[in-house]
Amino acid sequence: MARRNAEKTPTYHSPRRWMWMIASASVVLSIAVMCRQFMGASEAEAQTTAQVDSNVQPTSATARPYQPPKHDVMAIVNGEDISRPDLEKACAERFGEDVLEAMVNKRLIMHHCKKRGITITEQDVDEELDRIAKRFKLSRQHYLELLQNERGVKEQEYKRDILWPTIALRKLAAAELVVTDEELRKEYESLYGESVRVRIIVVQNGPKAQKLHQQLLANPNDFAAVAMSESIDVNSAPIGGLIQPIRRHVGDPGIEQAAFSLSAGQISQIIPIGDQFAILKCEGRNEARPVSFASVRTQLEEGIRDGKLRDAASEKFKEFQDAATVQNVFNDAELSQRMPGVVALVNGDKVTLDELSKEAFLRHGQEVLNLEIGHKLLEQALKRAGKTVTQQDLNAEVAHAAKLAGVVDEQGQPDIQKWIKLTTEEQNVSYKLYIRDSVWPSAALKKLTAGQVKVTQEDMQKSYEANYGVRVRCRAIVLANMRRAQEVWEKARANPSLDYFGDLATEYSIEPTSKALRGEVPPIRLHGGQPQLEKVAFELTENDPPRIVQLGDKFVVLKFEERTQPEKIEPEAVRKILMQDIMEKKLRVAMGTRYDEIYRNARIDNYLAGTTQAPTPKGTPQQQRAGTAPRRDTAVQPASAQQR
Repeated sequence: MARRNAEKTPTYHSPRRWMWMIASASVVLSIAVMCRQFMGASEAEAQTTAQVDSNVQPTSATARPYQPPKHDVMAIVNGEDISRPDLEKACAERFGEDVLEAMVNKRLIMHHCKKRGITITEQDVDEELDRIAKRFKLSRQHYLELLQNERGVKEQEYKRDILWPTIALRKLAAAELVVTDEELRKEYESLYGESVRVRIIVVQNGPKAQKLHQQLLANPNDFAAVAMSESIDVNSAPIGGLIQPIRRHVGDPGIEQAAFSLSAGQISQIIPIGDQFAILKCEGRNEARPVSFASVRTQLEEGIRDGKLRDAASEKFKEFQDAATVQNVFNDAELSQRMPGVVALVNGDKVTLDELSKEAFLRHGQEVLNLEIGHKLLEQALKRAGKTVTQQDLNAEVAHAAKLAGVVDEQGQPDIQKWIKLTTEEQNVSYKLYIRDSVWPSAALKKLTAGQVKVTQEDMQKSYEANYGVRVRCRAIVLANMRRAQEVWEKARANPSLDYFGDLATEYSIEPTSKALRGEVPPIRLHGGQPQLEKVAFELTENDPPRIVQLGDKFVVLKFEERTQPEKIEPEAVRKILMQDIMEKKLRVAMGTRYDEIYRNARIDNYLAGTTQAPTPKGTPQQQRAGTAPRRDTAVQPASAQQR
């Protein structure tokens, strides 16, 4: 059964969130992607960003598990209902495959635990939670708060869907999780041993690599400039080919061997990597960190064991599935007709469509309800405006998306079939859901914003400057607070050399890339979306001391390095490209603004979350915000307060 990442489902809270996303994961949460397939519905109360009514007490992390309302109305949107049966059906349509796989796997893993006499107690789960929190140097409560705030995972959900299967798999795969002395040594060298600072150039073909190699051997100081002009590695090319220091036993063995054989300033031989070719230049070495093996042995063992657990989990899953008789009816049209109401057979036991729909609803009800609320809001807005989205509009939107993504045929026309195949496979959704959840909302908002977007001469000038104008190359150190920023700034002012600034970046920067690359960041351009940073960067000159810039809750110490030359391209030659780019960006902003307006002016009673929202009232901005924000309402009660 195919797996779909639930994080990739677009939500309607803002059209700017329609981009398909994959959340980054910690060591533990990376295991969770697999483990959560085994477990049942989340026991945590549906997440909401609601403003809490003073008459309703907040729910603590240890509160009783959330259950959805017992009645059949899940939400009322401007007087129109969204019913439980419709929402359950929508959940099964979007997440049926994932949830069915989870239900099947849950039965399998519990069967094998029972077969081997494995039990997992509440104490086991609590001890695992404490162990993981300790690894991150956090208290249990702070770790749970981090999961809630950063990942949207609540305590009961985390214990049941992540920790329980992690412990079960560890016990089932105990023999495969033994850590050897050689593995410990390699991990220690990787994490604490010396590393090599290098620049890299990657090209697509051998002859070009040979030509560049000869050029670089003759002029090694040109390496950064050649990387910026010739390398196809988009991450390192803008910063002269700099990549994070190379460590042992981490990446491509050929790259590691070449890097550790180089002396400072030396150019490597050409290194084949798949169907590409790389050339390295050594910038120096970082000494091994003064950390004793004994002091980190336990931490190293846990890390290696977690890595082995991920591999062993996949093998165990396959072993369980191979030993079982599982028949997927859900994805088989012929079997579905012969066995109506059944979605799978597991060793002869039926899994029904009703069970699947309810489980999908329990797991994904709130996020799918948000989609359905957004869809209904747009339908209502179109109706009020006397507009409709036609099949022609949908076809045009698909063609537009294909062209934007560069999926075109030999004549430069959108390749519709290829695009649909690519996007539905990548997002792992059906064509029907792709149209409903991605294409239709975009087409609807374009109808509602038609004629509102204009491209001005000022827009054209700014776009030209941003894409082809002068840029400022700076070094940057990112700090968490002003006090530390002032300390680092004072050190940098006292010793103005770039090498020393790089040392400071390595020591103090809290941003991983600038820390690893000694403060080097992509050149700063005008009109790139950070006006305060751009203003300071373009004010700096060669002899100026560093400056401190506040960006949100972070502070950046910025040191001037050089100004680039503008590209010699006539504005008229790129006018059409710039016009299309600006129009697309301004249209997306207008669409987002229009949807936000529709949402603010809607009356939404969300019975699943237990929140209500009224249209924006007239009055002061404070009164307007108070009226718009969703809030807890004792008349709109979530599950725990509802009775049949």
